[in-house]
Amino acid sequence: MTPTTTRRKRTYDPRATRARILDVASGEFQQRGYHATSMHDVMRLAAVPGGSVYHYFPTKRSLGLAVIEERVAGMVLQTWIEPINTASSASEGVVAVFDSVAASLDGNGAVSGCPLNNLVLELSLADPDFQRALRAIFDQWEQTIAQRFRDDLDAGILRTVDPQVMATFVVASFSGAMSLAKAAQNAAPVRACRHELARLLPQPSAPSSRQSPRR
Repeated sequence: MTPTTTRRKRTYDPRATRARILDVASGEFQQRGYHATSMHDVMRLAAVPGGSVYHYFPTKRSLGLAVIEERVAGMVLQTWIEPINTASSASEGVVAVFDSVAASLDGNGAVSGCPLNNLVLELSLADPDFQRALRAIFDQWEQTIAQRFRDDLDAGILRTVDPQVMATFVVASFSGAMSLAKAAQNAAPVRACRHELARLLPQPSAPSSRQSPRR
């Protein structure tokens, strides 16, 4: 018998293709900015035909909104919301996030800034839908921190704190620190804010059996 070879049929994974487009666009928006990134840049770097890109994202605006709502929101979820929700207290969670981000910046060797901050500065006045999407991420971020402070008050491990004001203070401190870190190209501003926050943030008044990570 003469051996025969079977040509392996290439399969198309639409979810993976869409994800690759979003990953590339997110990276380019972070490094170069939304306006400086063209749809052709995304096609080339993602190695995806133009027809595929426009099938998932008919316009650059739709691609930008998807990056904000899926990738940038996901980064805030991973960097802030999940660690805060699983920390033993709000204050400990905040300090731990600052430590983690500073260590990550050291490892990267270059500071491209906070993806959310970068897009806010570039897009928040450009389009009401961009503004809405970016504001929604800030709102979720702030409300997560505020809720953890409320939980600590309810559990009796904090005595006096305005949860909403403290949450806004934390988010503003982090956003400003990341902008300064981008300008300085090092993590020193993040560490400076971390140390001051550790001093100013309300600390648990006493150990409590009710202190347990939220799931």
